[in-house]
Amino acid sequence: MGGEGSAAGRRALVTGAAGFVGRHLVGYLVGKGWCVTAAVRTLPPESVRVLGARYVAVGEVGPETDWVAALQQATHVVHAAAHVHVHVMRGGEDADFTRVNEHGTARLAEQASDCGVRRLVFLSSIKVNGERSEQQPFRAGDTPAPVDAYGRSKLAAEQALWRVCKSSSLEGVVIRLPLVYGPGVKANVARLVRLVESGLPLPLGSIENQRSLVGIENLCSFVAAVLEHPRAAGRAWLLSDGDDLSTPELVRRIAEALHRRVWLVPFPVGLLRAAGRAIGRAEEIERLTGSLQVDSAPAMSELGWRPARTVAEGLAAMIASRASSLPSGGA
Repeated sequence: MGGEGSAAGRRALVTGAAGFVGRHLVGYLVGKGWCVTAAVRTLPPESVRVLGARYVAVGEVGPETDWVAALQQATHVVHAAAHVHVHVMRGGEDADFTRVNEHGTARLAEQASDCGVRRLVFLSSIKVNGERSEQQPFRAGDTPAPVDAYGRSKLAAEQALWRVCKSSSLEGVVIRLPLVYGPGVKANVARLVRLVESGLPLPLGSIENQRSLVGIENLCSFVAAVLEHPRAAGRAWLLSDGDDLSTPELVRRIAEALHRRVWLVPFPVGLLRAAGRAIGRAEEIERLTGSLQVDSAPAMSELGWRPARTVAEGLAAMIASRASSLPSGGA
């Protein structure tokens, strides 16, 4: 494995290593000299594996997953695996989220403790706090207020981790994430990019909100920091790029990265929300029109962390990567 000599005592297991966040984390940590084991549901082809990482198939994540082979010699764990169905924002079966997110996390924490792992970093969601920040940004100490199955399962997973930590020597770290973007991202961000590319007028010009987001490079650098920082353990941290944007401003920055012009048409927000309800996309429209800000100041003031990239740099990297992956002559 790459960095074997320099990484003595720094051996990380990354779960969900085939996903968007997991793939980036594996590559980033290998590059920082960690010996990394990448846990995946099924082994991917050699051509898409990160050079220097050891891949282990663990099957479905849940209350009966056997993590022992993946945990061999691991000193640290980053738990990025989660049930995040593409239709999660429109509802979903609570049992699916509970099985993977809550019970799967509890199982991993228990076996990590049994295997002598020092610290487990759990990637949670800002949806634990709620769906919309009102008078001030969400803070880690706020009373949790999840409103859907995904948010509830992430809160339950956090609580399961803390229970294991309380009864063992395992140290826990929770990171509640807002929207994560970067090269290879799919779902909502990819749809927004396609809308900007279409050149169609977008009825978003009247939206006056503020949304926090975090680029994948910034997330990876923060994970690397909290894996070892002595003051990170035992707490939940909120993370962002530190540059909150309105939806119209985000669209403009995506257009700038695409070198496209965008036409933002003023349109009453109330009518947008009514249209969303009428077509069964109320929550999607709410994310475009509502505010969701997080307070990431403690990450900087208490841990000395700073974002590795600005929003502009992160969006440019995302668009550049997307363009390079298109077929020759593709659009």
